[in-house]
Amino acid sequence: MKKSVIHTLAASLWLLAASVQAADYVIDTKGAHAFIQFQIKHLGYSWLVGRFNSFSGEFSYDEANPDAAKVAVTIDTASVDSNHAERDRHLRAEELLDVKQFPQARFVSTAYRDLGDGKGQLSGDLTLHGVTRPITIDVTQIGAGDDPWGGYRRGFEGRTSFALKDFGIQRDLGPASQVVQLWLGVEGVRKQ
Repeated sequence: MKKSVIHTLAASLWLLAASVQAADYVIDTKGAHAFIQFQIKHLGYSWLVGRFNSFSGEFSYDEANPDAAKVAVTIDTASVDSNHAERDRHLRAEELLDVKQFPQARFVSTAYRDLGDGKGQLSGDLTLHGVTRPITIDVTQIGAGDDPWGGYRRGFEGRTSFALKDFGIQRDLGPASQVVQLWLGVEGVRKQ
């Protein structure tokens, strides 16, 4: 009887420890501690740089099993901001993002591969301009720990690139302007 109680207590403690490591996080967009930025060459002579100001998302991460990580992000495509009002109208127009027909872009992960030393590759499906295609994001863990407000945070950055034509966007400004690069910064607040 005594052995059974000890085994039950040990199993309970092990499950509790495992559940503490696995956690769900909400991406902190309200505090502006996350970003989605892009760059694409302008005529091959310079870079057009911008961001999406409105997005939301969540992720799960378990230090003991990083390969089980999951991410889902939804982007308001009309929030595109290249710091130039006329250009932003052009980016929102039918020939590019077509935000009236496609008001959201979405990324949902399908797999994560831990490469060690805080690095990984996140695979998933990106839906943009009404087209869903797989992409891979190179991920670096920035850090994790307690915040000054009594919460716990975890942060990552990611980088990827893709051709506009892969997502049905036919308009470009020449051969050097067909691939967009994304830089993502994600800081999540652990759910209570």
